[in-house]
Amino acid sequence: MAKTHNLGYPRIGAKRELKFGLEAYWKGQSSRDELKALGASLRLRHWQDQTALDLVPVGDFAFYDQVLDMSVTLGNLPERVQGFHGDALDNYFRVARGRSALGTDAHAHCCGGVAAGEMTKWFDTNYHYIVPEFTAATTFSLDASRLVEQVAEARAAGMKAKPVIIGPVTYLWLGKAKDDSDKLALLPRLLPVYAALLETLAAQGVEWVQIDEPILVTELSPEWRKAFETTYAALAAVPIKRLLATYFGELQDNLPLVCRLPIDGLHLDAVNARGEVEKVIAALPAHSIVSLGVVNGRNIWKADLAATLDWIEPLASRLGERLWIAPSCSLLHVPVDLDSEAKLDANIKSWLAFARQKLAEVDVLARAINTGRDAVAAELAANAAAIASRRASPRVHNPEVKAAVAKIDASLGRRQTPYAERAPKQAARLQLPLYPTTTIGSFPQTPEIRTARSRFKAGELDQAGYVAAMQAEIARSVHEQEALGLDVLVHGEAERNDMVEYFGEQLEGYAFSQFGWVQSYGSRCVKPPIMFGDIRRPRAMTVEWIRYAQSLTDKPMKGMLTGPVTILNWSFVRDDQPRSVSCFQLALAIREEVLDLERAGVRVIQIDEAALREGLPLRRAQWQGYLDWAVESFRITANGVRDDTQIHTHMCYSEFNDIIAAIAEMDADVITIETSRSDMELLDAFDAFQYPNEIGPGVYDIHSPNIPTQAHIVALMRKAAGRIPATRLWVNPDCGLKTRQWSEVVPALQNMVAAARTLRAQ
Repeated sequence: MAKTHNLGYPRIGAKRELKFGLEAYWKGQSSRDELKALGASLRLRHWQDQTALDLVPVGDFAFYDQVLDMSVTLGNLPERVQGFHGDALDNYFRVARGRSALGTDAHAHCCGGVAAGEMTKWFDTNYHYIVPEFTAATTFSLDASRLVEQVAEARAAGMKAKPVIIGPVTYLWLGKAKDDSDKLALLPRLLPVYAALLETLAAQGVEWVQIDEPILVTELSPEWRKAFETTYAALAAVPIKRLLATYFGELQDNLPLVCRLPIDGLHLDAVNARGEVEKVIAALPAHSIVSLGVVNGRNIWKADLAATLDWIEPLASRLGERLWIAPSCSLLHVPVDLDSEAKLDANIKSWLAFARQKLAEVDVLARAINTGRDAVAAELAANAAAIASRRASPRVHNPEVKAAVAKIDASLGRRQTPYAERAPKQAARLQLPLYPTTTIGSFPQTPEIRTARSRFKAGELDQAGYVAAMQAEIARSVHEQEALGLDVLVHGEAERNDMVEYFGEQLEGYAFSQFGWVQSYGSRCVKPPIMFGDIRRPRAMTVEWIRYAQSLTDKPMKGMLTGPVTILNWSFVRDDQPRSVSCFQLALAIREEVLDLERAGVRVIQIDEAALREGLPLRRAQWQGYLDWAVESFRITANGVRDDTQIHTHMCYSEFNDIIAAIAEMDADVITIETSRSDMELLDAFDAFQYPNEIGPGVYDIHSPNIPTQAHIVALMRKAAGRIPATRLWVNPDCGLKTRQWSEVVPALQNMVAAARTLRAQ
């Protein structure tokens, strides 16, 4: 009898209850007890969604981030969050976002803020985690209360709990040494705390614990491989069964290492590593559990259940009770429930599966294995019909688009002249000062904007009324920027619900959900559009908004676009053709928009590629293949313009040092990039690499409500000027401002503009 389990469940709630609860708490509009009660109710509801499973995950819920949760469990929070009022939850939020609840922090230090923890992408996903911080003096101490309490909650609800923790080697690997010490040297201090955690769980009667070690799908040095052997030898004596979970890729050269570790079971991502299943079965000891992730936990397409059964049924016959079935990874990366999508095209909806539906697929597979396919004949027939419908649909394929991609050649991605020749032409046209100031694109999404958008979608506001409301907000943004003294303005993106969904709504080949939200970080949720077919731009998407904004000012107004790689990586992408082909289709569509903006007289065009790095394969050996088509897609999009049109791009919240050469190959005239949370760490890349074009290293963290001081910004820019000539430096925030309030944005930008003036004077 094959068993079923899940690695993790979306925690935001089907209606984003966690988002709204967090934001109310941070604003001082609800109490700590109310927030904790909300967390308990969401956990219970999510366990109830998983009642068909033999084991449910416990500890996968987090108020902000599962890696930060692990830091709390291990007693590893930075010293800078100590000495404030409030409790442990307040310190948790201070690390996450620089401050906790308004009422709690109002009585603490000036402005109630500290430096938030660095935030970066979780492997190759759009989820962001809070980076653990280490020094040579770091010590660890166990606080198992969160897991113990949640195990008790699950049991009280009648669930068989499987606690989920991040493994010790992955935890160290995810973190960052703040003093250049060797973080792996902390392993001897860390292991006793992990052993105590497992002993605590065992004392609670827990049978299985899931230990996530996803770094096993990456290339590891001998030292890190040795750390796995040391770690699991040290934990082997604890009387609890250990399911080691890997996901997002293949084990490859780490497979023999994993299979000889003293563990009781191994979870393999059988969507991405199907070719390794037989090798794992052959290499694991005869008593070990083999957990196969056979349903894709990261995308929203239905699994082909009949095809899946064809290859796992023989395995089930051999493995018997040793076989467990699960999604490939945590379902954190997909929306909660497809059944709530009443407005989604019925045909396209039949091709999809969200978190609840994916667990139903796991259940159908297990019942087919355990009791025979006849027991689930109706479910299998419905699934087969949906799979066949998608494959045969004429809505998926557009011969004209395929022909255009086939005609792409290298000339399409080349600027007319090198940067050194076109830069003086741009300078003459734009007439900007030294250290020019700008923002990344978006300004606060005010209640007025949200109300107008909601009324327009509900049919309560006509097109003319909606345009007038958005133009009023654009005018406000332009007025505020001129009053602040910014040099290159933006229109504020009032009309955009999301930087990807907005474009997807205007491109053929996309579909959209109403409630398909996934967590990006903390309370920030995104609703990825669904790329189901070939992509074509039927009409201009942004030109009229930018033309209107430019009419309000004599200063340069940036045309704001999202680049093809980011649209690809932040969509649910079709899985029936290579991602590179889909990206080239997007590149051709956005290229048309770039050229239309230029024809409308726009002098500066920003093409955001915030997600460039997160698309990198997890193994460096495969990076170049991805970077070749990703960079070429950007160049196709950007490089049809004249020399005196300035092209900007923006990237945020990833480690970019190791791909700086590829970023230079994009040949954008100006790149704005996140550096504030990492204290300008990105600039280390320029010690060995001479970046040829202009760069705006983000000087303040927009994901924190803290207001940066003028002195802080000046100090950061001086660091930058030590490595990049001042004539090629811009001053800007590290990301867009849509999630902030005007009361935060105005003083922050005042300090930023004042800092630029100070730098010019010096």
